[in-house]
Amino acid sequence: MLDKVIAIAREAGEIIRDGFGKNFLVEYKTNVSNLVTEIDKKSEAKIIEFVKKEFPGHSILAEESGRHDSSNEYLWIIDPLDGTTNFAHGLPIFSVSIGIQKNNELICGVVYDVMRDAMYATEKGGGAFCNDRKLHVSINDDIKKSVLVTGFPYNVHDNPDFAYERFVAFLKTAGAIRRLGSAAIDMCYVAEGVFDGFWEVSLNAWDMAAGKLIVEEAGGIVTDFEGRPMDVFQKQILATNGKVHEIMIDTLRIS
Repeated sequence: MLDKVIAIAREAGEIIRDGFGKNFLVEYKTNVSNLVTEIDKKSEAKIIEFVKKEFPGHSILAEESGRHDSSNEYLWIIDPLDGTTNFAHGLPIFSVSIGIQKNNELICGVVYDVMRDAMYATEKGGGAFCNDRKLHVSINDDIKKSVLVTGFPYNVHDNPDFAYERFVAFLKTAGAIRRLGSAAIDMCYVAEGVFDGFWEVSLNAWDMAAGKLIVEEAGGIVTDFEGRPMDVFQKQILATNGKVHEIMIDTLRIS
């Protein structure tokens, strides 16, 4: 199954790469920060067509078209273009993200960093890889030397879940913070040891599913902000190398 997921992620990535920098239709969903392009839709259609052909009994949850329920034990969780704002503005940081659950447990995850041609992939229990190179999280245990990454939700102006306060707290605590605009890539970079930790609020399942398993299979830890186990249908995620996890939890506590 993993080989097939990698193959369709690459096909979707080719659609995205071919559309990058071209003229394409842009629509707005909930507000002017939440966009969708015709390329998102073409990528998603390609993946859904593949799943229905190759795995006709499997259910699908996709960002643009929602739930396609076949009442099967398998669920494909698809973000056809994670980082649409970057894509639409010509910033080459975006990905295709596909996670697969079996009986509500993640068993497979693929994130294709399109413009770098970097294919992050994992199966549960099999380790995490980028283009066949095995991944491992960083060993840094000093938050003052940590490079962290985060993102902001589309409704950030409403300050959901104390997004402002938590960002400022890490500005005072961490060595550096980055914001790339693709949560799936953020998590892959944690798995790869580029970043020591990632946190975000108000994400959706398709943003997190593949990346969560990739981090865990690279030796990292993924929880909610209190350190409790989380699934991809929750709205808080903290993914780290494990070494800075507790100090990040302490920093995230807002009284």
